[in-house]
Amino acid sequence: MGDKDRIKQKRLLKTNIPGPRSQELHTRRMATVSAGVSSGLPAYIERGSGAILVDADGNQLIDLGSGIAVTSIGHAHPAVTKAISKQAGAFNHTCFMVTPYESYVELAEELAAITPGTHEKRTALFNSGAEAVENAVKVARLATGRQAVVVFENAYHGRTNLTMALTAKNMPYKDRFGPFAPEIYRVPMSYPLRDGGLSGEAAAAKSIDAIDTLVGAHNVAAVLIEPIQGEGGFIVPAKGFLPALRTWASANGSVFIADEIQTGFCRTGDWFACEDEGVVPDLITTAKGIAAGTPLAAVTGRAELMDAVHAGGLGGTYGGNPIAVAAALASLKVMREEKLAARAKEIGQLVRARLENIGAQFGCIAEVRGRGAMIAAELVKPGTLEPDAALAKAIVAACGAKGVITLSCGTYGNVLRLLPPLVIEDKLLKDGLDVLADAFASVTQ
Repeated sequence: MGDKDRIKQKRLLKTNIPGPRSQELHTRRMATVSAGVSSGLPAYIERGSGAILVDADGNQLIDLGSGIAVTSIGHAHPAVTKAISKQAGAFNHTCFMVTPYESYVELAEELAAITPGTHEKRTALFNSGAEAVENAVKVARLATGRQAVVVFENAYHGRTNLTMALTAKNMPYKDRFGPFAPEIYRVPMSYPLRDGGLSGEAAAAKSIDAIDTLVGAHNVAAVLIEPIQGEGGFIVPAKGFLPALRTWASANGSVFIADEIQTGFCRTGDWFACEDEGVVPDLITTAKGIAAGTPLAAVTGRAELMDAVHAGGLGGTYGGNPIAVAAALASLKVMREEKLAARAKEIGQLVRARLENIGAQFGCIAEVRGRGAMIAAELVKPGTLEPDAALAKAIVAACGAKGVITLSCGTYGNVLRLLPPLVIEDKLLKDGLDVLADAFASVTQ
């Protein structure tokens, strides 16, 4: 696929990880970069292609994290590299609010075509997922004339002041950063492993009762939800949960916002995760996988909502930067041509089977869950549902030492998550999963 032959798609260790050059760079980093910005694996990257990253010591690492679901089409895909180079040679920036350009319009047309629903849509482009979420809330509040925003247990929506308020977990996202934006109300989430296996309808009834009791339906501007929760632990709500909330929002004049920042763009086996149950959001927020690592985000939604905002009410200096837009247009074309939604399903089958096998062998995985190439294992003390965050941390570290990048997440910090590039080859993926299995063996003994 593409230019992956430029770097052989094979794990290769030339030094310990981190090696001496990475250690040298880390010393420089500690002297100049804020300690508040952390890194999971201090192997400093110089090159990448496909599903391989090459660090400063020449080690070739298998990337099973995709920069947190960003490089879905792989690193340095030639189509994106070409598009970025071409645009950089034309012009880098004008600010779309000052003098516009066609590619912004073209990307808005693409997003209208691929996001759920056949209704007339509008798009506004931004820089990050948090910006997209903030602006979706702005649109919902203005269009409805209401202020309350309903969010869910275990949710993650960003690190700005409003999105910290929308986010559930305190540490590291919110601790001592308050006061936070008001009129945010948190209600129960469908979490089959930990809510007694409630049906989607029953779990939604609990959430709706909380909304009616704590907020009042007539006050709710928006219901904001990740169709599969990301940082909260890849929690997949029970079937029926999302449709019930969608129905409630429609009946009560509230805007239903799907935060698809981590789940979007073929990651779960569809263009968007809410398609699995045919849920059509009023507004959808996207980022991460949209533009192969260049900073870009979007709010796409019903024309009457997006057009309710006064001129100048949405925007930003860099929103829809022409280089990022060029990368996005090239990325979407790659996703179609290389059939990456279907490939995500194949990857998911391989990863799920291997994780279930590991769970049966070691007894420390309470649940394997996710969809497509967004798969996680919740780690617990054997025979219990007690979260084992230390085990998750140890597994991630053990994999990193052997040249495989994995990630952890979850409200309790006990969830191992895998987000491989959708272009990863089976042989390379299996090698990464072998390393993961060995990590379980070494850490749990």
